[in-house]
Amino acid sequence: MLFNSIEFFMFLPFVFVLYWILQKQKLKWQNGLLLVASYYFYACWDWRFLFLLMFSTGLDYLAGLMMQKAKKETDRKFWFWLTITINIGFLGFFKYYNFFIDSFADLVDNFGFQVHYSTLNIILPVGISFYTFHGLSYVIDIYKRRIVPEHNFVEYALFVSYFPLLVAGPIERATHLLPQIKKKRSFDYSKAIQGVKQIIWGLFKKVVIADNCAFFVNQIFDNSASYSAPELWLGSILFAFQIYGDFSGYSDIALGTSKLFGIDLLRNFNFPYFSKDIADFWRRWHISLSTWFRDYLYIPLGGSRGTKWQSVKNTFIIFLVSGFWHGANWTFIIWGLIHALLFLPLLLSNSNRNSLKNFNYSLNDLPKILITFAFVCLAWVFFRADNLTESWNYISGMVDFNGASFQFFYKNSKYSLISLICLLSVTWLLITEWINVKRNNYEIQLSKYNLVILLLMIFFMGSFKNQMSFIYFQF
Repeated sequence: MLFNSIEFFMFLPFVFVLYWILQKQKLKWQNGLLLVASYYFYACWDWRFLFLLMFSTGLDYLAGLMMQKAKKETDRKFWFWLTITINIGFLGFFKYYNFFIDSFADLVDNFGFQVHYSTLNIILPVGISFYTFHGLSYVIDIYKRRIVPEHNFVEYALFVSYFPLLVAGPIERATHLLPQIKKKRSFDYSKAIQGVKQIIWGLFKKVVIADNCAFFVNQIFDNSASYSAPELWLGSILFAFQIYGDFSGYSDIALGTSKLFGIDLLRNFNFPYFSKDIADFWRRWHISLSTWFRDYLYIPLGGSRGTKWQSVKNTFIIFLVSGFWHGANWTFIIWGLIHALLFLPLLLSNSNRNSLKNFNYSLNDLPKILITFAFVCLAWVFFRADNLTESWNYISGMVDFNGASFQFFYKNSKYSLISLICLLSVTWLLITEWINVKRNNYEIQLSKYNLVILLLMIFFMGSFKNQMSFIYFQF
């Protein structure tokens, strides 16, 4: 059930109305309804993997209680490492098994040995990377005695599987979401209206920007050898807006949907393409994942404490793991490595926190914004390409300006309407976000006139015919 599907917009009003009808009942009825709705929502993808979600939820819930009851430190460690091992084991099997088998075979083949092996036709459970990280943060916080375990199973299960965030985040924390789940909620008209506005903004980014840009992105990346350097740059720029519209659009719909039920989710994007450097970009892009790795991996490794070499080592670990989290392909690892290398000069010069000192924007910041965006677009090539060979060939073409020409739109003149839609929608996005980032707005502020224009663009320019899944569902 996609957020941009008719099925979802039949499912959502039904749950919304029933949820607020139960407002006068005890809180457990509202939470119970949300849990049932969340399990139904997930089962619409593949009901078989619902049992995996339930098992992971039950394991973490039990481990939390057992760690609290344990009188010996060895017992606490047993339950902690049991749930960590099993959860990471499931994630590793479903997501990385074939990658490790193929990589090992390629490695020994380089030494002249041949290995006869077989891979498995494994279906990746949707959202497994996200709900696994929900559970991991919960048990780690209990083990570190930052929080006490939740005794109400329904409330904990809802924290893990709450349908707006279940399949593609944001990655929530027990300290933020559980208190809201446990608190009695009353209908807030202004919050609901803000939620509807955020859903509309997210739909605009997904079906108007991302899905229309995808048409040209697929064409350029699938036939990159046929295009000149300017056209290849166009492909990477369009992909930058495709993935941003796709992923941040999902996050906006998730946050807006959750507001309809009186629950606030963590912000996941903060106008990332107006970043002044790479460090600033990672404070604005997929914020819930960046902060998760910071709190549960970077800081435990030592963070920026210790020598400069230790800081560099920890930074590279974080970026490489972040790349690997995104997918079982060397392209994602190289993508993470590129961002680590781009971050390195800032770290060595102690300027990686400069953007935190000045939140104001002016046209003088434009060169820094454009340079950062150009580097991000270069790195996106590895994220989008199917393998390293395609990535290197694409990058080589981007820097080869011999005989460069720009006839892409002329060659695709029969798709002039889609070209116009991409140009208008991306321009609208940039102008709207620039106005909001200059005002330091926490959320996009949209007038009634803007909403009308967005709705018209969604209905008349949205790519509904070939309904596309969200990119981050594959992670």
